[in-house]
Amino acid sequence: MPDMLVRLYALPEGRASRLGPDVTIRRALAAERRTVVAWIEERFGALWAGEAEAAFSSTPTRIHIALCKGELAGFACHDVTALGFFGPTGVDEAMRGRGIGEALLFESLFAMRAAGYAYAIIGGVGPAEFYARAVGAVEIPDSTPGIYADMLSPDETAS
Repeated sequence: MPDMLVRLYALPEGRASRLGPDVTIRRALAAERRTVVAWIEERFGALWAGEAEAAFSSTPTRIHIALCKGELAGFACHDVTALGFFGPTGVDEAMRGRGIGEALLFESLFAMRAAGYAYAIIGGVGPAEFYARAVGAVEIPDSTPGIYADMLSPDETAS
């Protein structure tokens, strides 16, 4: 899966959100670390949970969460795999199609822009069409496997 590049300085301001009144997006708080990481590991696996752990290691945290009626519905991390990288991000399967992933994407990218980045890299993209449409992301040629080459997976560390 290739990486994609986003021009943060070209993100649209004042875009309309598809979120209903029952969904909020905000930065996760340090005290929520165990709850959020366990939720991510249960739904998306140990690798993404490990990256989420790293997102909680800075102040402010580098993880945004979506809440629907007070319950976790999704998350998005930035600056965890490497500085300038967006991801991982995920939305609970039952909550997909409601604009939550897009709202998390924008919230994280705006946070990266506020931190001084001009560009963001979306690493190991799955839904390339979504990122191209939502934020004008373009594929970075020859970026597979990129930073993820030789990465350990949880089954490879067991002995």
